Amino acid sequence: MAFGDGDDDATLHAAWSAFCARLEAAGAQAYKDHNATSGRQRADALRFLTQNLGQAFDLALETADTRYPVVHAFCTPLRKLGGDCADFTYHQAWIDGAHTYRITGNRGTAPFLNITVQGPRQTGPGVLHEPFGDVPEANLFGHQLTAGPDGDFELNVGGPQRDPNWLPTTPESRKLFIRQGFDGWDERPAELRIERVDMASPRPLPTPADMVRAIEWAGDFVEGVMRDWPDHPFGYGGVDPGRPNRFPPADRVAGDDKRGRAAANMYWELEADEALVIEFDAHEGLWNLTNMGVFFTSMDYLYRPVSYTPSRTVIDGDGKIRVVLAHDDPGCHNWLDTQGFSRGNVTYRHLLAGEPVALRTRVVSRAELAEVLPPDTVTVTAEQRSAQMWARFNGVRLRHRM
Repeated sequence: MAFGDGDDDATLHAAWSAFCARLEAAGAQAYKDHNATSGRQRADALRFLTQNLGQAFDLALETADTRYPVVHAFCTPLRKLGGDCADFTYHQAWIDGAHTYRITGNRGTAPFLNITVQGPRQTGPGVLHEPFGDVPEANLFGHQLTAGPDGDFELNVGGPQRDPNWLPTTPESRKLFIRQGFDGWDERPAELRIERVDMASPRPLPTPADMVRAIEWAGDFVEGVMRDWPDHPFGYGGVDPGRPNRFPPADRVAGDDKRGRAAANMYWELEADEALVIEFDAHEGLWNLTNMGVFFTSMDYLYRPVSYTPSRTVIDGDGKIRVVLAHDDPGCHNWLDTQGFSRGNVTYRHLLAGEPVALRTRVVSRAELAEVLPPDTVTVTAEQRSAQMWARFNGVRLRHRM
């Protein structure tokens, strides 16, 4: 048997050929002007594409049937997208408003848990590529979830209201988006499973038409990830690449009441002999800083100190937190690694209690860094830095069940 012997061969071949052409064009976006020309930053752009190529058909095909939903790990240490926070886990499940679903599992101990029903996808300028662009319809925070003494729970999604745990849907509901935010390295993630309550038969195998639709969706996806990052936040997200190394105010935007957060992003540029000091008042709530590359993906948080939260940060004697963004280890406790990149983004998020604060920045000579930091700045030895790395490594593996 050969190509052309099947009735659907030509249609499938045409769809796949078109996808391969779109993938090649997406790869060309690695060299866009926003990206620095160093080999490691060009490679990072292609890595961004290959990581998301790895989930394109998970989203487009394997988890796409809303009658047979799956909780999909959207971002992991091996796959980054969408300005992901290094101290979050992100999962999604495609659903619809016509069916009723049940989520079972264990609450875990992450301080922040948010399960959101996402509604229709928007249209027009400023809308991100799939699977973004939809709007929050209803949400449930971890503190609103009723669980047993061991943390086990059941959550109903859609259908008639049922107590104690229920999320309503609408005819336009299209997915669940699940975020967990962590602080300490010993916190356990929630365990989540989803099912359609009236499932009575196996999931049908994909038809040629299903496969063609999936290939087209995956093509839109890989094209969109390379087209929209970092252009979208620069054009629509309030990030000004013409004014690097400074944070805007941390504002709450539309939908943040259901997302439970406020955020601010700083685009940064640093020469090889420069460092950047981020200073802010110690404050209530769960906040985090994540260092990201040009394409708004978290840096290597499995091994490197590229993120901070309250429990992992030391406070200076004057009540302020100072985090040093530098290309090499300056020896201070609060070091934010650049991975040797000359450009990137740092995002500040604030969650739970309290209010976000203003973040002040100062670019200094790397050689003069010790002179601009307070005398009581906490320093670490090489052995202590290694211990920090191991704590991070084991903590991240716990969060992602690696």
